[in-house]
Amino acid sequence: MTSTSPLRKTTAPACHGPAEQAPADAGTPRIALLGSPNSGKSTLFNLLTGAGSTVGNWPGTTVAVGRGRWQVGGTDVEVLDLPGAYSLQARSPDEELTRDLVAADGAAPPSVCVVVTDAAHLTRSLYLVAQLREQPLRVIVALTMVDVVRRRGGRLDPAALAVAIDCPVVVTDPRARQGAAALAAAVSTALDSAVPQPRINRGADDLSRADDRFTWIQSALVAADGTLDDSPTLSDRIDRVLTAPFLGMGAFLAVMWLVFQITTKVAAPLQGALDAFFSGPVSRGGSWLLGALGLGGTWVESLVVDGLIAGVGMLLTFVPLMTIMFALLAVLEDSGYLARAAVVTDRLMRRLGLPGQAFLPLVVGFGCNVPAIAATRILPHARQRLLVTLLVPFTSCSARLTVYLLLAATFFPAHAGTVVFAMYLASLVLVVGVGMLLRRTLWRAMPNEPLVLALPPYQRPTWWVTSTVTWRRLRGFLQTAGGIIVATVIVVWVLQAIPVGATGSFGHVAPRDSVYGAVAQGLAPLFDPAGFGGWEIVSTLFVGFVAKEAVISSWAQTYAVAQPTSVSDPGSLGHHLIDSFTAASGGHAAAAVAAFLVFLLAYTPCVATLAAQKREVGLRWTLAGLVLQLGVAWVLAVVVFQIGRLLT
Repeated sequence: MTSTSPLRKTTAPACHGPAEQAPADAGTPRIALLGSPNSGKSTLFNLLTGAGSTVGNWPGTTVAVGRGRWQVGGTDVEVLDLPGAYSLQARSPDEELTRDLVAADGAAPPSVCVVVTDAAHLTRSLYLVAQLREQPLRVIVALTMVDVVRRRGGRLDPAALAVAIDCPVVVTDPRARQGAAALAAAVSTALDSAVPQPRINRGADDLSRADDRFTWIQSALVAADGTLDDSPTLSDRIDRVLTAPFLGMGAFLAVMWLVFQITTKVAAPLQGALDAFFSGPVSRGGSWLLGALGLGGTWVESLVVDGLIAGVGMLLTFVPLMTIMFALLAVLEDSGYLARAAVVTDRLMRRLGLPGQAFLPLVVGFGCNVPAIAATRILPHARQRLLVTLLVPFTSCSARLTVYLLLAATFFPAHAGTVVFAMYLASLVLVVGVGMLLRRTLWRAMPNEPLVLALPPYQRPTWWVTSTVTWRRLRGFLQTAGGIIVATVIVVWVLQAIPVGATGSFGHVAPRDSVYGAVAQGLAPLFDPAGFGGWEIVSTLFVGFVAKEAVISSWAQTYAVAQPTSVSDPGSLGHHLIDSFTAASGGHAAAAVAAFLVFLLAYTPCVATLAAQKREVGLRWTLAGLVLQLGVAWVLAVVVFQIGRLLT
């Protein structure tokens, strides 16, 4: 089944944007991994490079490339995981980088090009090989999905295929961690060999050159006895249901609801245990140590215990929640289901006027908005990239998840999982609604191209792939969110320690009488129509503007209570929140909480997202997007509260 957006996996999605990485030394051999989406390229990259791989922008561009070290014959080589591409005829910035790095006139072509080739779709996969063979490059074919071919009753002779295409062919199975040694041997041999003569394409124009390549591919398949049983497979029969217009969407929503239910139920006791450890032994130990140093009862103890220890402890209580979520999504990805979700969601978006290729960055946005904005580079047209960059902040990133869970467990304890699922569903509706509004005003003439996506066969998820992907995503969350949360906690503590007027002294002042409280009280009336105009509630929106992960810790600091034992057991913080929302809403707390959740969903995700937008579309459009997000968030919050107030 085909349906046009390269759906590819990133190797280490950072929660707040990829970091730049210096290229390897000039004498280090450079191995480029190329291949079409869903061919197993990124899984092979993870197998070869292990935990030392990173993702960073290629020098001189804004396109992210995976980089890692690999030992080949006792020699260190640099492995590049290039953006997925079906051919060297570039249609997007990602594909342009792939083409430029391997083109004959490139400044520094790779030492070896390893093309990850799907044996179950050889005709399409070998087209990229044909183009590379026309360049003065060392080319190796890493053949994946051979087991799928044999399982479907097909035949393929890899040795004969290598002779036919005049380059080494190595059978690999990255998901089962097989083939790395054979590939290393082939790369070592290639590095010791001269660059082969390019294959001559006798075509005079693009069309005739393409015909020449397909003729070459067919000859190679005949020589390799490449056949595939075209009868419907089990995957095909399942896809008739999971990619159907209505049943497919229903199945997708049911799967995502189940993911959130499992996350909320399983994570709660684990979070409680971690929080008890940090709020108990760790905090008491910190207080004892500072007391022994003569700093007990001072502002230093407050900063260390109530600021640093509480902030780090709060971050680490998120670990079970994020681990479970990332693991479940990795299972869906490794099984092949997310590619089907792409087809189902794309069909809906296209009917509503959104670009077909926008699925990938929008889906990535549900993990983190920053890499999602970077993923807009796969779109072929600048106007499409601009539109989707403005829409990505309306996707509900994982940083918002902990706040959803806390409020849902506090105000709707019997339906917490359903409330969280409703927020993600509202996010999808919001993306579609704002997208339609912009398309019918500013983007009327924007091209809208279909999604072309080769669906991989369904596969049993493997422990290695699931654990590797989960760890990389969790590590990215901890590396980026950790610094932001701790810094935010310290800033909030300082602002709450500075008194306003003659009340109190530094470090000994009620939050209401501090600089933090004064600013919040000045802006709180703006949110009275939305039902949450209390300064204690509004103040956390400032912190959330920096990073949504720090919202809960700022509430704990404001109310001067311990962190909740888990987001599913809010403890004393939950009682304070109930009192604040009830007072601010005039007794309509449920409606006010719903309005607050909608505002949290729609307004600016974090400053890192703004930085990513500025990098991609410039300051003017970033500011326009900021105004759009705040305006939509305020209007929707007011509407939700006013309607909810009438119904409760």
